Amino acid sequence: GTGHREAVMAGHGSKSWGESATAIEFKGRRGPTIATRGMVASSQTLASEAGLRILRAGGNAFDAAVAVAAALNVCEPTSTGIGGDAFALCYHASSKDVTAVVGGGASPAALTLDLCRQRGHLGTEIAPSTDALCVVVPGACAAWEDVVTRHGSGKLTLGDVLAPAIELAEHGAPIGPVTAELWRRQEPLLRATGATCMLVDDGVRAPSAGEVFANPQLAATFRRVAAHGAKEGFYRGPIAEAIVAAVAERGGVLTLEDLDAHATRFPAPMSQTYRDDVRVWELPPPNHGVAALLALNCLEAALPGTGPPPHCMTWDHASVEAMRVAFADSLEHCGDPEHADAVGAAVTADELVDKAYARRRIVSCGVDTAGNRCEGPAPGGGEGSDDSDKTRGLRPSPDTVYFCVVDGEGNACSFINSNYDGFGTGIAPEGCGFTLQNRGHNFILAEGHVNCVGPRKRPYHTIIPGMATRAATGDLYAAFGVMGGFMQPQGHLQVISHMVDGGLDPQAALDMPRWCIGGVGSEKGSGSVVDAPVAVEAGHRSANDLLRRGHLVEHAAGLERTVFGRGQIIARDERGVLWGGSDPRGDGCAIGF
Repeated sequence: GTGHREAVMAGHGSKSWGESATAIEFKGRRGPTIATRGMVASSQTLASEAGLRILRAGGNAFDAAVAVAAALNVCEPTSTGIGGDAFALCYHASSKDVTAVVGGGASPAALTLDLCRQRGHLGTEIAPSTDALCVVVPGACAAWEDVVTRHGSGKLTLGDVLAPAIELAEHGAPIGPVTAELWRRQEPLLRATGATCMLVDDGVRAPSAGEVFANPQLAATFRRVAAHGAKEGFYRGPIAEAIVAAVAERGGVLTLEDLDAHATRFPAPMSQTYRDDVRVWELPPPNHGVAALLALNCLEAALPGTGPPPHCMTWDHASVEAMRVAFADSLEHCGDPEHADAVGAAVTADELVDKAYARRRIVSCGVDTAGNRCEGPAPGGGEGSDDSDKTRGLRPSPDTVYFCVVDGEGNACSFINSNYDGFGTGIAPEGCGFTLQNRGHNFILAEGHVNCVGPRKRPYHTIIPGMATRAATGDLYAAFGVMGGFMQPQGHLQVISHMVDGGLDPQAALDMPRWCIGGVGSEKGSGSVVDAPVAVEAGHRSANDLLRRGHLVEHAAGLERTVFGRGQIIARDERGVLWGGSDPRGDGCAIGF
């Protein structure tokens, strides 16, 4: 009757639409976005639009990427912000060079293993992960500025680039349904830390799906950075003082001197070919790009030649095994190369990404593409060594943002920004409108380990942007990435193989059901790779086969699909046409012109 119809119609709004959107049932089809003059792909529609606005204003891919990063701080603070870290791989069309921008901050000078023990952290990690000791220097702000000043078009100022985000923060942005649900799950943390700038209704709740959320404090922070630059506007002065006070109030040891000493790094990226078709570029340690490159090498060694089509039973089993080997090694040997502990790494980063090393590891670990799951694997320590006594254990983290931009000239920026665990520590410096990351949780509390906690040291870092060039010519193939803690190298392995081995377009590669090795984490070491479960996405055709081969299979559907990360890809074909894809597990899109 009429009453029933009115009740149904009343549900046709933000609440029911939000519930529908977070079901993530993949009932529809999204084709790739195709354009020529520029493209942006991110996990939030309004952030993608902010980047496109900068491209239309004459900025290049690098200018636009920073605009997207700042806009995501407004639209998706559940994963990212100026209180976190930022990294980029930059493809320069004129020279065909790939360069790196590393905006990961170091630990406080006062953070030592002894201090952690004195504070009662007696295991292998600082727990909980929201402990103020986990706050390291946030490197995002300096990285944003350095990307614009070193690689930008020169036509736009930092203020011009931040303008779309300032507008969103002042006037408000409607919150996407996936973001709203992840935000809701962190309400207790935000209330406990007093981060009222991230809550509505006088600090009571998270914004709901479609609710317009404004952050005038963050707008003021961006305006200050635009006016004074990163060093004077963020790492010194009122914002720096607010950061230090907030951390100290909760027992942290970050100081003004720690903030003032920060500087972005520009190391040479690492690379390796895959199938002699593309060259894949990743960040060097302490970021775990080596895990992605080693996994690709191991997959190539396990399935030589062109390999079977991705997402068949043989491919899924072989790729999971390749990733397990890569994690065992990267978690044992990856740490801050500028710190004395790096001398203790039995295998160097260059050795880890060497194809001969991968071939030896496939054999020594007993990887059998036609058989069952291999035992172990124990981490490798170099040719002929036995490192079975070095195993330790691991864990995943799901929150970061990845996005990419390609401009009409063919320049590409593959960019990633993160708080680490959602809102990080949940600590919000007074009046600043952002929360501080908890990246220090990636340290392991194990004396002598390459990634052991220590002063002025950068922890093992999970976030990695990806770039691929054509092996024969050096032309851009794709800017790509899949965010989500320890899912990231697993996502790189899967989407690159889907595109290269399977010939899939960017959107189709992102749409494919994924698997994720869970329970791994740098703060516990390499040991739990041995018994790590493999989560498989609803609709995955190899789930039963993986179980039969001895893998510990878990199933994930609905919103829990976010464990498989949220990726973006922009590829450039041989005619210069851009093909974009945006992960259906998120709220965003790829847009071009």
